[in-house]
Amino acid sequence: MSDQLLPGSLGAGLSCAEARASARDILTGLHLPPADMDDVLTVVTEMVANAIRHAGGVTAFHITARPGSVTVEVSDRSTTAPRIQPWAPDEPGGFGWRLVNQLATTDVHIHRDGKTITATLQAGQA
Repeated sequence: MSDQLLPGSLGAGLSCAEARASARDILTGLHLPPADMDDVLTVVTEMVANAIRHAGGVTAFHITARPGSVTVEVSDRSTTAPRIQPWAPDEPGGFGWRLVNQLATTDVHIHRDGKTITATLQAGQA
């Protein structure tokens, strides 16, 4: 991975497709292995989708690539922390936050305007 810090930010009303495109643009040229790129894009998609479905929408999106890691931050309007749903393989949905936590180290920061979730993926963690 590159030795430079590569940040990128987008704001409110972000869609999953826009977030994935932004992540691809920011990470282009870092020569991530395909599995690592797929993991980052999966985390981006799940975090943004959850913000849209469960938390009033995305208020901020930020992705940063550093040597050996990629950090994804998604802010939303809800002050309710996400929780891993009970395992129910016969029911649709409910796997996104579990998947994010399997692929990345996560942190939830509740603030006055909602929350910011940070997911950090390490290179080769796949």
